[in-house]
Amino acid sequence: MDDRNELKITEDSGSVAYVFFVCLVAALGGLLFGYDTAVISGAIGFLQARFALDPKWTGWAASSALVGCIMGVSVSGMLNDWFGRKKVLIAAGVLFLISAIGTALPRNLAEFIIYRIVGGIGVGAASITSPMYIAEISPARIRGRMVSVNQFAIVFGMLVVYFVNYFIAGQGADEWNVQFGWRWMFGSEVIPIILFLSLLFLVPESPRWLTKQNRGDEALAVLAKVNGRETAKKELAAIKDAIAHETGSITQLFMPGMRIVLVIGVVLAVLQQVTGINVFLYYAPEIFKKLGSGTNTALLETVVVGAVNLGFTVFAIWTVDRLGRKPLMVIGAAGMGISLFAMGLAAYYQKTEMWVLIFILSYIASFALSVGPVTWVILSEIFPTQIRGRAMSIATFCLWSANFVVSQTFPMMNDNKWLVDKFHRGFPFWLYGALCAVLVVFVWFFVPETKGKTLEEIERHWLQ
Repeated sequence: MDDRNELKITEDSGSVAYVFFVCLVAALGGLLFGYDTAVISGAIGFLQARFALDPKWTGWAASSALVGCIMGVSVSGMLNDWFGRKKVLIAAGVLFLISAIGTALPRNLAEFIIYRIVGGIGVGAASITSPMYIAEISPARIRGRMVSVNQFAIVFGMLVVYFVNYFIAGQGADEWNVQFGWRWMFGSEVIPIILFLSLLFLVPESPRWLTKQNRGDEALAVLAKVNGRETAKKELAAIKDAIAHETGSITQLFMPGMRIVLVIGVVLAVLQQVTGINVFLYYAPEIFKKLGSGTNTALLETVVVGAVNLGFTVFAIWTVDRLGRKPLMVIGAAGMGISLFAMGLAAYYQKTEMWVLIFILSYIASFALSVGPVTWVILSEIFPTQIRGRAMSIATFCLWSANFVVSQTFPMMNDNKWLVDKFHRGFPFWLYGALCAVLVVFVWFFVPETKGKTLEEIERHWLQ
C-alpha cells in the first residue's frame, strides 16, 4: 500500500492508536485512584498498632480519604463544566502528589487524616473526570471498551500497590513496619503521579467540551484524529445540535423524560458500593489475618485478590461492546450475591480459610467482569453534554458517600460482640448479598441498553 492510500485511510477512519494513547493517559488518573484508595489495605494494620486505634478509629483512618472523595466530586463536576476535563485532571494529579508526600511523613494521626482527605479530593475528581473524558473522546463502537480501560487502570493500580505493600512489608519485622514500613507504602505513589502529570500535557481537551465553549475548529481537529475528517464533520454537527437542545442548567435533569436518568445514575452508583466491594479492597489483609494468616501471607493473599480483579476486568473490556452493558450487570451482580451468601455461611459455620478465599475470589471475579467497570461506562454515557460534569458529580457524590458508609461500618459490624456471637462474622456478607439481589432487579427492569449508540443518540432516547 502506498503512502497516499495510508494517508487516505487516516483521514477517513482516524487513528485507533491515537484514541488508545489519549485514553491510556486519562486512565492513569484511574490508576492513581486505585493506588491511592488501596494502599491503605496493607498499611491499616500497622497504623492501628502505631496509633493504638480502636475499631471506630480504624474505620476512620481507612475511610477518611472517602470524605475527601465526597468533597472532590462535589466541586469537580462544576469545574469540569467550567474549565474542561484536562485542567481538572492536572489539578487532581497535584492533589495526589501533596497527599503522597504528606501521608508518608505525618507526625501524628491528625496530620495523616488531613493528607488522606487531600488525596481523597484528587481521587474524587479523577473518578468523575477520567471516565467522562474517555467517553467523550472515544468512537461509539469502542466507547465501552475504552471507558472500561479506566476500570482496568483502577484495578491495575490496586494490584501494583498490593505488590508494593507486600514487598515493603517484607523488608523488616512487624516492629519495623509499625514505625517505618507504612510510610514507604504511602510515599511510593509519587512515582506514578509524576508520570501522570508529565503525560497529561500531551493530550487534547475533550472535543465535546470544546464545542460547548464555541471552539469548534479545535474540536473538529481532535475528532478528525479520532474518526477521520468526514465522520468528524458529521459528529461535530450532531454534537452542536444536541447542545442546542440543552438548557445548560442542572434543572434539565428534573425535566420530563430526564428525571429517570438521574435516578438510574444515583441508584447504580450507590448499589455499586453497598454491595461490599471496598470491604475486600480495603480490609482484605485484616480479614485474612482474623482467619489465621500471618502478615506476609495475608498480604500475599491480597495480591491474589488483586490479580483476579485484574484478570476479570480484562474479560469485561473484551465483552462490554459485544454482549452489552445490561447482560454483564445482571450476570455479575447475581454471581456477587451468591458468593456473598456462601461467604456468610462459611463464616457462620467457621469453615477453613481456604473456603473463604475461594468465595472472596468468586465475588471479586463477578464484580470485575460487570458491576465494577460497567457502572462507570453507564454513568459516563447517560447524561447530557452541557451538564455531564455536574450530573456525574451528583451520581458520584452518592457513590463515594455510600463507600464511606460501608468502609466506616464494616469494622464496627465485624468486631461487634453481639453480631460475632450470633452470626460468627457472617452478618455483613449476608447484608451485602441481599443488596446484590436489589441490584439485579433494578438493572433488569430500569436500565436500558446503550451498546453501540453515540452519546447524542442516547440523549435523544431520553428526550423521546
